[in-house]
Amino acid sequence: MHVQVFLALTAVMSVFTFCLFGIDKRRARRGMWRVPERTLLAACALLGAAGGLAGMRAFRHKTRKPRFRYGVPALLALQVALLVALALR
Repeated sequence: MHVQVFLALTAVMSVFTFCLFGIDKRRARRGMWRVPERTLLAACALLGAAGGLAGMRAFRHKTRKPRFRYGVPALLALQVALLVALALR
């Protein structure tokens, strides 16, 4: 996989994941159906960790849950490491 393709996929997934966190926060405030945590974490794992972390901070959402507090930054670190590995290859 080329670095440019990886970056493009990461950008698309990050925007999607950021929006997903915003939607979930809005629905939480309104007492509506929520986006499952599994879906939020899956979006982060599928190259959307940067958007997930930005969404957590921008919307102040899921910041107290250890699964998100530590898991999303860990996923981001793995994705950055993958990007570096691709760039050096």
